[in-house]
Amino acid sequence: MKADPADQRALLDLAEVDAGVSRATHRRSHSPEAARVAELTEALREYRDQTIAAQIAAEDLAREVRRLENDIAVLATRLSKDSALLNGGTLTGKALTEIEHEIAGLHRRRGVAEDELLEVMERQEATAAEELRCGALVTHTEEEIARAESTAATAMSEIDVTADAARTRRDELRGQIDDALLAVYDKQVSQGRIGAGLLRQARCGACRMEIDRGTLSRYGQAPADEVLRCDECGAIIVRTHESGV
Repeated sequence: MKADPADQRALLDLAEVDAGVSRATHRRSHSPEAARVAELTEALREYRDQTIAAQIAAEDLAREVRRLENDIAVLATRLSKDSALLNGGTLTGKALTEIEHEIAGLHRRRGVAEDELLEVMERQEATAAEELRCGALVTHTEEEIARAESTAATAMSEIDVTADAARTRRDELRGQIDDALLAVYDKQVSQGRIGAGLLRQARCGACRMEIDRGTLSRYGQAPADEVLRCDECGAIIVRTHESGV
């Protein structure tokens, strides 16, 4: 295949521009800024779940406190009544023994209930602290997300500007290159390979593989308008004054 040497050299610029577009596309889809937003969003979800769990626990403990306080109040009322009977001096014998036994039992039950209440109130205090901690984490993470989203938006905008400029330059270059030569280049690129590479220091600029002397000699003897292909990667080998052949 024959092609104007100037068109062949233009392929080097096109390959460089295509590489820039690919880098921008990869950068956009693998943005560390976007990854940071996703990481913070996941952390926020966990902190919100923890906050809800702490709130539910606090509500359960509040109900338990009310129940115990009610039990203690009921026991206190019964103790007051029984103590009044005991101190009234009207009970004798079996009735006196029974009321004394009941009062002792009421004291024990109230003591147990008061101990339980103290324990629940301590848990209430710890749960309230956990709720505050989680709430603070939620607020802090929301602020972090806002900053990260702003940073990500700026990064995406910069990438898009770079990519748009590269695409514009690519269109300009493609308009200057022979269609038949472009077809060979495009087929190579469609296979996920670099379309063209500069022959320099006995290496293919696309795959960086070293080229043997026999092949170099063949390249050097080929007419300037001959389109050469790398035996290793298939890229169009472009010769310039740097090629040394």
